Amino acid sequence: MERVIDLGESGQDFVSDPHTVYARLRELGPVHRVRLPTVDQPHETWLVVGYEEARAALADPRLAKDTTKVGFRFLDEELIGKHLLLADPPQHTRLRGLITRAFTMRRVEELRPRIQQITDELLDEMLPRGSADLIDALAYPLPITVICELLGVPEMDRTQFRKLSTEAVAPTSIDAENDAFVALRDYLTELIEDKRSAGPGGDLLSDLIRTTTEDGDRLSARELRGMAFLLLIAGHETTVNLIGNAVLSLLTHPGQLAALRADMSLLDGAVEETLRYEGPVKNATYRYAAEPLEIAGVTIAEGEAVMIGLTAAQRDGARYADPDRFDIRRDTRGHLAFGHGVHYCLGAPLARMEGRIAIGSLLERAPGLALAGPPGAWLPGMLMRGVRSLPVRW
Repeated sequence: MERVIDLGESGQDFVSDPHTVYARLRELGPVHRVRLPTVDQPHETWLVVGYEEARAALADPRLAKDTTKVGFRFLDEELIGKHLLLADPPQHTRLRGLITRAFTMRRVEELRPRIQQITDELLDEMLPRGSADLIDALAYPLPITVICELLGVPEMDRTQFRKLSTEAVAPTSIDAENDAFVALRDYLTELIEDKRSAGPGGDLLSDLIRTTTEDGDRLSARELRGMAFLLLIAGHETTVNLIGNAVLSLLTHPGQLAALRADMSLLDGAVEETLRYEGPVKNATYRYAAEPLEIAGVTIAEGEAVMIGLTAAQRDGARYADPDRFDIRRDTRGHLAFGHGVHYCLGAPLARMEGRIAIGSLLERAPGLALAGPPGAWLPGMLMRGVRSLPVRW
């Protein structure tokens, strides 16, 4: 009988420092049966913590994302609609093909001047104050403004949206999570209907409504809502944490910060090392064994859940020498922060661009940047890795 490791035994220590727990697990082997510390009844899953095993598992077609194959649906599919993270080929191929017709690299690159402008405006507002919570002042408002403008989401109650979004990815209770999904469903339904009746617009959501392949295929109403949900939530939550984690890592590693200030050509390296060292996503969303299989000699039965540890894999010493050292000159090629295989993150180029512009502009305009106190609590749950607040001064 496989021993089950209770990840909740460490309590809050596991939330603030999962790396220590994952290091112990990697010493015991690359795959483990674990009990997750979740807001509902604790449940068990297989957890992959080794780098090579994680990379292979991310691209293994035997590990399905479509939960209907194993007899249930997650809240987002039940209440909102099918999206890329809940689909397998050929359905996934179809959905991704439809969205990439509208969400092109050219479209992302054209956002660069606007991202710089938004960043400059946020810094203009922040810097005269002398100190701020960097999450509230820059890391959150930048990506939420960018993704809302890209999708054509009108100026909304950003405070309320932030609460709903965070609850969806880092739930505090079952009821609050359900309420958040219901509110997001209702909002997106109304938004899409408004855009349909308004006619052609220049935003991504309007384009997705109209996008049709040569053979007449297009997104259904539920698929549109699911894609809008994924783009809106994933399009900002991860980037908030990328910016926050990068600044926190730099400020707690003064030698690396000094090296970057002395040579800003290292900025790309700083962003990539943050993605490896303290990436914004702890674990890939669940996969399910569509058939019996083995990972590193461990037998996974058909229908069992598998969680692939991105945070765990990226501190694997077999892949990255001295993995717990933050080193902006490191060769980070092959990191898994954006996944691997057919589910590789569609928004990776946009996230990288926002991260580089935000961090580069901040360091350029705030030469005395320093921590003004301890960071806020790390986000709960098994999905996102980031702090709720980051007090800084300059």
